Amino acid sequence: MTPKQRMLNAYWGLPNDRPAVAPEFWYYYPARVLGVDMIQFEREIPLYRALKTTFTRFGCEGWGIVGPILPSPTVTSSTTERWVDADTLEVRVTTHTPKGELTHALRYHRREPSWVVERGLKDLGRDLPAWELATFGAEPETAEVSAMTAAWHEVGDTYLLEAAVGGTFFDLWGGAREGGFETALEDFMTPQLTPLLERLQARHIERLVRLTRVICERTPFESLFMGCTWSCLSLLSPALWRRWDKPVIRAVAAEAHRHGRLLHLHFHGRCREVVPDFAELGVDCVCPFERPPGGDIAGLDGLRTVARQLHGRTTMNGNVHTVETLLRGRPADVRREVAEILEAFRDNPRVIVGTGDQVAADTPEENLHAMLAAVDQQGV
Repeated sequence: MTPKQRMLNAYWGLPNDRPAVAPEFWYYYPARVLGVDMIQFEREIPLYRALKTTFTRFGCEGWGIVGPILPSPTVTSSTTERWVDADTLEVRVTTHTPKGELTHALRYHRREPSWVVERGLKDLGRDLPAWELATFGAEPETAEVSAMTAAWHEVGDTYLLEAAVGGTFFDLWGGAREGGFETALEDFMTPQLTPLLERLQARHIERLVRLTRVICERTPFESLFMGCTWSCLSLLSPALWRRWDKPVIRAVAAEAHRHGRLLHLHFHGRCREVVPDFAELGVDCVCPFERPPGGDIAGLDGLRTVARQLHGRTTMNGNVHTVETLLRGRPADVRREVAEILEAFRDNPRVIVGTGDQVAADTPEENLHAMLAAVDQQGV
């Protein structure tokens, strides 16, 4: 079987010759493999291509994402750059719309992924019309999908490249709001803003459903992807997640399934209280089911509970601890966690042995090889 076929079989709940092994390499490790700093990596190298090189080097399965381009005839942008110091580049973006301008800024560092230092939606009375036009003004039916389709063909069967359709509503709002998570949480807890947020949530759902339809009808992608910034139980309560984000995921899953496509949800941090919701929604795969302290899926008992609550409807991807086990541990520690995953999902094809989020740059290669070998030895 090819790496891509093993991933898809796990998403479909079909038997494999062995379980898929999919470390979440993402940024740090591909940059290390390619021998470039993080500024060059993020700004010059396509992520899907870097992941292909990395997954091929380790001979394992994996997933990555690429998204469509949504042009808007009335929205443009301009950028300025300045070096804060020898290792840090700040990029400031001004978005120009007929209803006003928005400014946001991020910083790139040679050793770390970029981070936001200023967000565009500062004063609601002044900035909301421009933000709403910039966010929802482009028609999903005008999406440019040729580049992502070319990437899908280039990746081939080396790993599962998925179409990024968008994120949840809390992440959309918080990602734009100056003050980030804290300000967004205050907004969601302010009754006077509830009608506005409900209207925007409805617009967001409608837009993502239309974009999902475009991707399904105009591209060959087997699986779509929804990401996670703050939309997890490490930060949100189950009640807030179920009210504001679960309906978004439900709508995208339903549209993807209507076209015979799959949906992969990234939900890092704590998740135990909403694992049954994943199965109810019909999400085909969820990752990464992190162990404590970052997550709350601990050991064999925790994994058995996850397997039971997913009811054979949703695939679990993840659970090898990226810090305590892969970065700081020894091969024996890796083999122990892999054994727990395989035991919990014995005779259950809906499992991918993955990592609890992104693999650190300094992770010893022998631990990664131990992860792969443990599945080869135990997972047949």
